[in-house]
Amino acid sequence: MEKIRTRFAPSPTGFLHIGNFRTALFAYLIARAEHGTLALRIEDTDEKRYVGEAEEALFRILDWSGLKFDEGPGIGGEYGPYVQSQRQAIYDKYRDEILAKGGAYHCFCSPERLEKMRAEQQANKQAPRYDRHCRDLYPEEVEERIKAGEKYVIRQKMPLDGEVVAHDELRGDIKFQASELEDHVLIKSSGMPTYQFAVVVDDHLMEITHVVRGEDWIPSFPKNILLYKSFGWDVPKFVHPPLILNKGGGKLSKRQGDVAVEDYRDKGYLTEALINFCALLGWHPKGDNEILTLKELEETFDYKNIGTSPAVFDIDKLDYFNGYYIRQKPLGELVELCRPFLEKNLALTDNPRKQSKDFITKVVELEQERLKKLSEIGELTRFFFVDKLDAAKVLLLLPWKKLTAEQARENLKLIVGLMEKIPEVNWTNDSLEEGIMDYLKKNELRVGEYLWPMRVALTGEKASPGPFDVAEVLGKAESLERIKALTI
Repeated sequence: MEKIRTRFAPSPTGFLHIGNFRTALFAYLIARAEHGTLALRIEDTDEKRYVGEAEEALFRILDWSGLKFDEGPGIGGEYGPYVQSQRQAIYDKYRDEILAKGGAYHCFCSPERLEKMRAEQQANKQAPRYDRHCRDLYPEEVEERIKAGEKYVIRQKMPLDGEVVAHDELRGDIKFQASELEDHVLIKSSGMPTYQFAVVVDDHLMEITHVVRGEDWIPSFPKNILLYKSFGWDVPKFVHPPLILNKGGGKLSKRQGDVAVEDYRDKGYLTEALINFCALLGWHPKGDNEILTLKELEETFDYKNIGTSPAVFDIDKLDYFNGYYIRQKPLGELVELCRPFLEKNLALTDNPRKQSKDFITKVVELEQERLKKLSEIGELTRFFFVDKLDAAKVLLLLPWKKLTAEQARENLKLIVGLMEKIPEVNWTNDSLEEGIMDYLKKNELRVGEYLWPMRVALTGEKASPGPFDVAEVLGKAESLERIKALTI
């Protein structure tokens, strides 16, 4: 039985794009579903786009994601090194081999010639591609020009006619006309391999059985297939998940919303929600249940059920998943997750009680049902931490339906009297509700005309938890102080 091996091979050129994260997730799930191996490989041969600190940032965000790799940098494994810049000797060996096999050739064309060539092609309304000027140079001329110190690249020698058939696991056979393929660069003038060369060599040597990459890589598919065949190597199975589009039907872009996993982490999305959501970008489980933990995904995922139609990135659906997983969190764990988003609130007060773990826990518990993102906890709970509310803002909010601000203030005097009768030792949501609601109903008073101003007086907000919940967390003294401030 074939031993399944997949890999995630990002380039450290910036933040981790949500599309690349989905690629990593699908590669992970294929490996786990088949009890295989997942490798992490860093593809850093693009000197122009390489960002030094991006590599460490990549490791941090992958660690945050919860996806565990079996091999890779800092992990080890039998197929290292797992960083391409450390594999130069390997690429040199296979460069020489592909040249000896006649599958590639030296190209001495200068940048100026190539620029002029493309300009002429565009003027003639031709597709810009290399004209194979150096393809049939005699070996003696090649050797002389190399000895003379001329700069060169090495290009793949593509077939001139016929068609190339590449098999995608989702789409079946895809046919490409050889006449439309370019003799692209395999080895740059610096001696470094291009992505197209290094990825084939590495996937072969690391015995990767399933290559997962986005649909946008399909145009380069025939190049990869031909390179495998030039070396006489078996071709792995290729899985190209569909594009991820925004709701408007365009590609995800920074201008239209966040595209980096780091952005979602910093906004307070949970890894469970992001994984569940991204798994459904192109794949759907059997049945109607879409709420799936990582473990459940590992048990049910089948890459053959990935569709080919574009997946839509629906932020509302992600928010729904995130809210669901927030509600499932044990309170203690949720408190620690919320702490970074409460720092500004904690800086508003010197009150030791409001900075205590017990107070913070009560605040978080009260908001757990309402949160869609952890970052919302700061704005939603600010009123708990301030020493005094904005009196002008509160007064503006007091009117309710036909109830005027003055009538609301009068009603608050009654609320104060009822609250003062409740002993501090018995200051709970249930006691407050019982003491106040019983009185209002017994005297046939309009509940909303009393509870609305009570809640506004305690929170200074249009929307917040109920007044009895808030009063319990604030405590008797502060609750009375806030309400009395409006009755004077």
